[in-house]
Amino acid sequence: MNAERYQVVIVGAGLVGAAAALALGRKGLRVALVERQPPQPPNELWDTRIYAISPSSQRFLHSLGAWRRVDASRIQPVFRMDVAGDSTGAIRLDAYESGVPQLAFIVENGRLQHALWQALQADGNVELLCPDVITSIEWDEPCSKLTLADGRLLEAELVVGADGAASRIREWSGLRSTLTPYGQSGVVANFECERPHRGTAYQWFFDSDILAWLPLAGRRDSLAGNRLSMVWSTQAADADVLLGLDAIALADRVRDAGHDQLGALRLLTPAAAFPLRLITLQTPVAPGVALIGDAAHGVHPLAGQGVNLGFGDAEALCEVLAQQHRHTRCGDVRVLNTYARQRAEPVQRMQILTHGLHHLFADDRAAWLRNVGMQCINPLLPLKTALVREAMS
Repeated sequence: MNAERYQVVIVGAGLVGAAAALALGRKGLRVALVERQPPQPPNELWDTRIYAISPSSQRFLHSLGAWRRVDASRIQPVFRMDVAGDSTGAIRLDAYESGVPQLAFIVENGRLQHALWQALQADGNVELLCPDVITSIEWDEPCSKLTLADGRLLEAELVVGADGAASRIREWSGLRSTLTPYGQSGVVANFECERPHRGTAYQWFFDSDILAWLPLAGRRDSLAGNRLSMVWSTQAADADVLLGLDAIALADRVRDAGHDQLGALRLLTPAAAFPLRLITLQTPVAPGVALIGDAAHGVHPLAGQGVNLGFGDAEALCEVLAQQHRHTRCGDVRVLNTYARQRAEPVQRMQILTHGLHHLFADDRAAWLRNVGMQCINPLLPLKTALVREAMS
């Protein structure tokens, strides 16, 4: 059987992999996207996987034609974020004060995934190999050889691993990763709230836990929304307790932990949990292979920046390959090292920040430090504006 040849084969059509495929296809590269199963069309139920999309990621998705395909009534802008410590410490980040339209956009995973898939189908620039999986890879230069489950053979100058934290591409390519478990789980669920959230996100640090409430789109407008998405980072044993509560008991527990900020809560989606861990790599590239998204790094979700780092990977890899593919192979390690260097600093900065904050708030001995720190930062508008603009970039 003759092999079909591509410049880039992307493995994994999650948010980051689909965005990378869409961007590369629009740059004129011959691209294939391998995915186990296509995304399901969204329904009226709320997705428990919610993302805070930064303005820079939103601009990237808009440039790909995917953002306009998301139902606007299910997109919630975040105008303000209130962060509270376990004592008197508190910080308020406000879009108006910082001179920006919004801090982020809250979007459901399933709706954004479906929008990206629709854009891929409409463009027609990417070969969608779905449903299918790669069963083996023979790494070689100038092209690696991939065998699919249906027996099809592919040749690729570059294989891009966008297949998540448990990436098989990372394992098969020999790119070593270091996994550091936090001993915690993130418990997620969606609730209807008694009082409107007014586009405000909340975050509390207490008893080594981190509780975040993200505003979901409302029935009428972005200020009158009466739904929220919860992410509660807690010890694995405590997460099991939360998962074991009935709907009323869980809603009451979350309401109490959030200091009754939005009144009575009613559970909309069953609670689920996922393990929290730090994933670091010395490099996300090797000859003929590059990793993006969760395959390339993992961060604590307290800053909500994991998916935005992934979109940054996709955009950077696309720009590097678009500039170089006419002069050399996409899998040339010198080209890929340019991508790796561009992404090293923002990824390391976010990992250091989230890892450090996790340990700061997990250590009861540092309570005075974190609360005093919040008290000192909150009145400093220029510093808070700098923090907002850093998070938006």
